[in-house]
Amino acid sequence: MTGHVRTVDGRVAGRRGQATRQKLLDCLSDMLSSSPYRDVKVIDVARRAGTSPATFYQYFPDVEGAVLELADTMAKEGSALDELVAGRSWAGRAGARTAEELVDGFLAFWRRHDAILRVVDLGAAEGDKRFYKIRMKILTSVTSSLTESIEELQAKGRVDKDVSAAALAGSLVTMLASVAGHQKGFQSWGVKQAQLKPSLALLVHLGVTGRKPTR
Repeated sequence: MTGHVRTVDGRVAGRRGQATRQKLLDCLSDMLSSSPYRDVKVIDVARRAGTSPATFYQYFPDVEGAVLELADTMAKEGSALDELVAGRSWAGRAGARTAEELVDGFLAFWRRHDAILRVVDLGAAEGDKRFYKIRMKILTSVTSSLTESIEELQAKGRVDKDVSAAALAGSLVTMLASVAGHQKGFQSWGVKQAQLKPSLALLVHLGVTGRKPTR
């Protein structure tokens, strides 16, 4: 919306400026899908967007700053992954559906944002706190919701109370994120997407409830 986006020097960007800024981000996103992050240069992004480096610098301090903008937008979408868990049942066939839809959500989100997630993982692994915080923003909300689900099952006597709900939830979410980020690797092993999903859903359901899902 007009008035919500500012240039590097603090000026409010009008509609045309916002459109230019978004086009730069879209072009950068496309380039990250086919080029290593550190090979992407401002001049290349500007040229692809049909504008100049000077225009790029009106909206972003450098390529990394623009990448962080993309990553932050992606993280806001990723925080909605908790909706696949919050308030959902883990009993009977409903529990099986919950596990399946959680897996579907993770795999689809990672496929949709594969390029920027690779950059976030790289930055986080190198100790960049900005990228680490973005990664945690994506995973924390769904981990919290899954922790609450396990605690509810413990309160009902359906899961051992000695189990750490937070540790279990965190382990399952980390597994999902790792597998989701390695989907192409599974294909190279001859594992099809149709085989991966039910296997992951089985592990998630077993992890949360201690039981095989009801079919």
